[in-house]
Amino acid sequence: MTATTAAQNAHHAHRARTGGPDDDGPGLLEHLAGWALVVVLAMFVTQAGLM
Repeated sequence: MTATTAAQNAHHAHRARTGGPDDDGPGLLEHLAGWALVVVLAMFVTQAGLM
């Protein structure tokens, strides 16, 4: 392996970020907001008589 290919391989060892979601999962705030949305939607459905 030459110095040039070694440098290229070292450069590509890190994954390029494409702007997608992070590898870590959603945080506590996202979980709470999701469950709050579920509760509000359930309240709306029951008050509207759809269930």
